[in-house]
Amino acid sequence: MNIFQPADIFQFAIRIEEDGEIFYHKAALMAEDAGARDIFNRLADEEIRHKRIFTDMLSKIKQSSVPETYKGEYLAYLRDYIDGKVIFRKDLRDAALPEIKDTLSAIDFAMAREMDSILYYQEVKQFLAEKDRVEIDLIVEEERRHFIKLAEAKKRYAA
Repeated sequence: MNIFQPADIFQFAIRIEEDGEIFYHKAALMAEDAGARDIFNRLADEEIRHKRIFTDMLSKIKQSSVPETYKGEYLAYLRDYIDGKVIFRKDLRDAALPEIKDTLSAIDFAMAREMDSILYYQEVKQFLAEKDRVEIDLIVEEERRHFIKLAEAKKRYAA
């Protein structure tokens, strides 16, 4: 069953990156440790870069129009859906900030969010036609690269 179009999944990806950027900027402001602040600021920059990549990917996809009762209805629906279902939900984001007290906990938290993103995208692929899944694989590769950077940082800090 194909519930979403490829463009929808890229809209999800863009929203995840926007929410991640907000989270990482807030975490950087709250961090007492300079190392954690630096990691969070770099992660926020990565989220901005990912958003640009996904926006570019979205611009190359032929988007089908969805019947709407008013202009922007479908996009509003997608945003509400995304905000309630994905990785950096406001309520989860705000609850997690006080738990991040040092660089290693910041890295651990960020790695968990990146892994959640990877798993999310792997799951949503089932809602796409087989021919459209390659686009989602590109998103997963971006998230994996982010996870690898975090894992390398964790090794440095844990040593």
